[in-house]
Amino acid sequence: MHPFIFATVGVAGSTDHDYDNRWEGNHLRWYHQKRSHLGWRSVTELLEPGRRILWSFDNSTPPNDPYTPTDAHQELFLPPAHFDRLLTSIKSRKNLILQGPPGTGKTFIARRIAWCLIGYKDDGPIEMVQFHQSYAYEDFVEGFRPTETGGFTLKPGVFRRFCDRARANPAVHHVFIIDEINRGNLSRIFGELLKLIEHDKRSDDYAVALTYSEERFHVPDNVHILGMMNTADRSLALVDYALRRRFAFETLEPAYGTEHGRDAFTDYLTSNGTDPALPRLICDRMATLNKIIRDDRELGRGFEVGHSYFVPDNGVEPSEDWYRHIVDTQIAPLLREYWFDSPEIVQEALAGLTADA
Repeated sequence: MHPFIFATVGVAGSTDHDYDNRWEGNHLRWYHQKRSHLGWRSVTELLEPGRRILWSFDNSTPPNDPYTPTDAHQELFLPPAHFDRLLTSIKSRKNLILQGPPGTGKTFIARRIAWCLIGYKDDGPIEMVQFHQSYAYEDFVEGFRPTETGGFTLKPGVFRRFCDRARANPAVHHVFIIDEINRGNLSRIFGELLKLIEHDKRSDDYAVALTYSEERFHVPDNVHILGMMNTADRSLALVDYALRRRFAFETLEPAYGTEHGRDAFTDYLTSNGTDPALPRLICDRMATLNKIIRDDRELGRGFEVGHSYFVPDNGVEPSEDWYRHIVDTQIAPLLREYWFDSPEIVQEALAGLTADA
């Protein structure tokens, strides 16, 4: 059974208007709705091999309002110049890894980098996966999968399908986000794609035959890879040096450590009526805690505690009780893991966080 797209061809639609949709050989000329676009998975994945949509743009507008770096600056605790540098890095190298301690907003920032590249808020040209120890080339590029009848069939992996979508819509930037990129066996996952993801090898001139299908493949020029690494991960495997050469690396830090970050964090919490004394207390105490962590020879800067722990969910009003609950249920377990053999350090650090709170 094949998937299909509903489109009136040669007759009036439900609005009694003939949109002049028509077949031109194997290609469909489709006068789409204003919010439709080729970045949608529901469009690109429905097309059979050999068939394409000839998009008609005369009644088209972007699916959402434009999203610019200025919009991102207003949503983040990063200094504007730092965010602009992240954008420059991924534009020039095509591949970027955000690394930093837990709670520094890596996922939140990654999506806003993607929206800035795309030009508007739209998750259609974005794919996100999470690497783990069992993740393999067969999941990422292609491999044989069991069928219901007991045999095996060759299926494309998530990254190859994503590249096919991007290739079908070259005018739109596509962003492939990899969470916990350091947890996978990167050489095994990427295989021959280690070469193909280089920013200067994004053309058919560098296409290579894939391992299973032996089809020639290259990574489209409009594909960007955005990885994320938690520097406090004790199971952190050293990132393959071959991969390091192909990515730009940017480090994110807790907002408590910069004047801009502290001001932005305070403004965010007080925007809904929170007493300004509370975010100032959080910044002061967390900055003190992070200095203790930085000065510890067994830990260091990569184990600091980020600000995301204290960004309230929608509908939650920050208060001293809210702060104390986060310390007890999220920060305390993290510190006990950091200093599992030094309970006295944990006790002293928690006392500093909760005094009079």
